[in-house]
Amino acid sequence: MRIAHTALWTRDIDAAAAFWMKYFGATVGEPYRSQRRPGFISRFVHLPTGPDQIELMTGPWLPVDAQDERVGWDHIAISLGDQAAVDALAERCKADGCLKSGPRTTGDGFYEAVIAMPDGTPVEITT
Repeated sequence: MRIAHTALWTRDIDAAAAFWMKYFGATVGEPYRSQRRPGFISRFVHLPTGPDQIELMTGPWLPVDAQDERVGWDHIAISLGDQAAVDALAERCKADGCLKSGPRTTGDGFYEAVIAMPDGTPVEITT
């Protein structure tokens, strides 16, 4: 058994797709526009290291003023393999203004940093 994909809502699907391509070397599928649910659009992000996929979803009904924390999934963690890769991506994101929390070793032993998608969704990068 494995997770087939993870889905997340975003207000700007094209900016979200560009984020995954720029920082993770992902390829992103063409937009799917639902005939049954007008306004729903999704795109699948394919990470270069395997079958892992993220479904980006958007719709005009998404609230503009959503709270940062809410019940449900909080973030996704992407393993970059080693500390140098985390440091390098964190530095790129700092220069681009999307670093939320710099590299550190957490109390539970993870070496990580947190970056933000264009709409603020956190993405943890770890070893």
